[in-house]
Amino acid sequence: MPTRSSYPEGVPCWVDLSAADPSAAKTFYTRLLGWEFEDMPNPGGGIYSMARLHGHYVGAVGGQPPGTPEDTPSHWNTYLAADDVTAVTARVAGAGGQVLMGPDDVGESGRMAFVADPTGAVVGLWEAGQHIGATLEKETGTLVWSELITPDPAAALAFYRDVIGMTHTEAPMPDGTYTLLHAGGEDIGGCTTPRMPQVPTHWHVYFATDDADASAEIATTAGGSVMAEPFDVPGAGRIAVIADPTGGVFSVIRPDPAQQ
Repeated sequence: MPTRSSYPEGVPCWVDLSAADPSAAKTFYTRLLGWEFEDMPNPGGGIYSMARLHGHYVGAVGGQPPGTPEDTPSHWNTYLAADDVTAVTARVAGAGGQVLMGPDDVGESGRMAFVADPTGAVVGLWEAGQHIGATLEKETGTLVWSELITPDPAAALAFYRDVIGMTHTEAPMPDGTYTLLHAGGEDIGGCTTPRMPQVPTHWHVYFATDDADASAEIATTAGGSVMAEPFDVPGAGRIAVIADPTGGVFSVIRPDPAQQ
């Protein structure tokens, strides 16, 4: 199993779900991804449930902040590794973004902030303490790709370059080009404009699966819904876009064997 003990700055290191109904969300992801959960009390109240796969932490499910309207759907949060969260957030305003929260210490686990880029995408920043983020990767049920979906890629890409050193290149695709994101010498994800109307600006999460079609069927029987039926992306793999029963949207992908 490919494991990690650290993350270079700018690499997505963790994801968690701000869930409208954490219990329903945990049941769903246990069935779909095989996760087991370890509940941890939050210092400020509530429970933060750490997801394990093969004994490794791979993500988490938590409740929504107090005062959130009841009809607010769940959403996935992506965290980028930061060597020094205070230094990174100090560059946000000058690059056209906004610091939404922090930086704050999270016990001995690490140090965290949330920021918004100039196009409105919100992303977390994580400076590792005792918790580095996910310790298992490139396995079924783990985060395998992060995609920045924004109506203005140029503005967003300039922001992440200036704030956290993320770079990008263009890759040819059958229907045009796709922007690949790089950090720490790794291909960490991509950037694209919304493919469907009313898709919000956000960092989109992809989990690995052995069978995208089977995952779509399981998601439906587990109370979720399929927002985009399984489709093939040459050179990438077979993908389905899914919403969990609480409204959290994500994708599953069976990676193209040639890319593994």
